[in-house]
Amino acid sequence: MKEARFWDAGDYEQVICKLCAHKCKINKGKKGICGVRENNNGKLYTLVYGRAGSLAVDPIEKKPLYHFYPGTQVLSFGTVGCNFSCLFCQNVSLSQGQSDSIYLKNVSVNEVVDAALKYDGLAWTYNEPTMSYEFSYDVFKNLKKRKGGYTVYVTNGYMQEAPLQEISPYLDAMNIDVKAFRSEFYRAVVGGKLEPVLKTCKIAFDLGIHVELTYLVVPGHNDGSEEIRDFSEWVRRELSDDTVVHFSRFHPHHKMSHLSPTPEHKMSRAKDIARDAGLNFVYLGNLPSNNNLYCPKCHHTLLKRGYFSSGELKLDDGRCPNCGREIPIIY
Repeated sequence: MKEARFWDAGDYEQVICKLCAHKCKINKGKKGICGVRENNNGKLYTLVYGRAGSLAVDPIEKKPLYHFYPGTQVLSFGTVGCNFSCLFCQNVSLSQGQSDSIYLKNVSVNEVVDAALKYDGLAWTYNEPTMSYEFSYDVFKNLKKRKGGYTVYVTNGYMQEAPLQEISPYLDAMNIDVKAFRSEFYRAVVGGKLEPVLKTCKIAFDLGIHVELTYLVVPGHNDGSEEIRDFSEWVRRELSDDTVVHFSRFHPHHKMSHLSPTPEHKMSRAKDIARDAGLNFVYLGNLPSNNNLYCPKCHHTLLKRGYFSSGELKLDDGRCPNCGREIPIIY
């Protein structure tokens, strides 16, 4: 165990975790909602520091990040624990896994950094990355000291501002899941609240972190035209009309295995609604789709994409070679 960051002492050896928006009040010997932060004799400890559950190499497009170093390879790190309890979770063995599992491997900061230096970047993903905040902070900071590649969080966005501020100098990009745009969905299906996620999106954007958003379209739950329009207008108004949005197709899993996959026509409708709301870069995931990059001004093809791959990016000093429109993509 390692002492956690971002907590306060409460009464009667209780601790108050200040990492995520749950703000858990944890009694002695108990764990927070995430299952991986424990009150040990009046101090808060992380149970997953240096504990690896999954380590793999992925294309950056799989995170998904489409406007961030396209065509590069990223080392992906995951452990166990999550501060949500999504009924549709695709990685439930990790999100709800135990910190003492025999399937977890002990790794050091230097071991992860050494491995990451062989690739273009390092992503904290698979389970909620803030659950191993302390380890990711140490790894990212050391990776940057050693002139390593980019760093990524694939996150539900349910973190407080202070941890995000602290890690921001070492965090280059975030794909943030906005799982719906109604508070009722977050309460009933996710086990959280919507507003803290939206706040994280705005803070990360204002900090200059590259932000892309993913919205999983669950049929009959968050796929209404009005809800998708409200979400899209919020993105344009509060972030930017150039903010990348990925609508991801739902596939039955976990406690929502009784549902059908999202119909393809509803996925196309979501994209059309977002474009009509003024968003310039909208993509569809978890199904074959035309996700090429086009100039929003003249519609010139700038980058052709496969399912999880990118071809040659055709820009002229960051601008469309046909009309000169600036294209917000990091490469």
